[in-house]
Amino acid sequence: MCTAATYKTKDFYFGRTLDYEFSYGDEVVITPRNYSFSLRNVGELTNHYAIIGMAYVADDYPLYYDAMNEKGLAMAGLNFVGNAHYEKEKPDKDNIAQFEFIPWILGRCASVSEARELLGRINLIDKPYSDKLPLAQLHWIIADREECITVESVKEGLMVYDNPVGVLTNNPPFPQQMFALNNYRHLSVSNTENSFSDKLNLDSYSRGMGALGLPGDLSSQSRFVRVAFTRMNSLSGDSESESISQFFHILGSVDQQRGCCEVDKGKYEITIYTSCCNTDKGIYYYTTYENHQITGVDMHKDNLDGDKILRNALVQGQQVYIQN
Repeated sequence: MCTAATYKTKDFYFGRTLDYEFSYGDEVVITPRNYSFSLRNVGELTNHYAIIGMAYVADDYPLYYDAMNEKGLAMAGLNFVGNAHYEKEKPDKDNIAQFEFIPWILGRCASVSEARELLGRINLIDKPYSDKLPLAQLHWIIADREECITVESVKEGLMVYDNPVGVLTNNPPFPQQMFALNNYRHLSVSNTENSFSDKLNLDSYSRGMGALGLPGDLSSQSRFVRVAFTRMNSLSGDSESESISQFFHILGSVDQQRGCCEVDKGKYEITIYTSCCNTDKGIYYYTTYENHQITGVDMHKDNLDGDKILRNALVQGQQVYIQN
């Protein structure tokens, strides 16, 4: 299970948590402009925008979980189990495999507006990367500093939704996630007046009671509501330090701790990593479950005109600063 969000101060930020019971060996991977993506049905994708993001590398091919390109467009795929549906090939469409979707969009589009045009021709097909890596059931959030959309490939077709809250989790489908916010329209960042009854003198005995009822469990619907409330009401300064700190706090509201979500006997879902992309500067920040010190990789410090991917192993193990 995962949660993605956007945030804007002076710069625009995009990121996600990846919550799972094990890691495939994730790395921050930079794909330069001249790396050739071999696509299954539409040939080679070369001379594309440079991309940086979190990926599992298989046979020198970056399988991105989330990424941004040099133009400031960002995208993430989140589990959508039981609802995702991929089609057979269609002759009048761009037949793109699920694992090719992120590089296809980020390699060719500089904005959400351009992505919308490409989405009108896309058919996501049911072709896995390999027998050992079966199809992931996903839906996607795509954003730039101007707008945000959610993309879901379901039995009814490829659905594209405006995403005014800049948040995505897992199930249910996005329209139902948005509708559920109606159940929490009474929440407030301020303590509210007693509306239970004018015949009872009911006190606000604690700070924060305006948000009483905000769900705190780990289900995807509850995480959607919690991050939407946190993100929509979040305040910070415009500096890079204040902005990325606040972004990690926003996603920290749905951090998953080992032992709280058992998915199989003795196996527990945890927040394997949390990312925060400054899409204006091209810096990919992250923390891991074992290391909450923020680490950054700046795509512009590497050669973006190359043809070989650049791999950065995650800094693991808690980094502790001893002050005295």
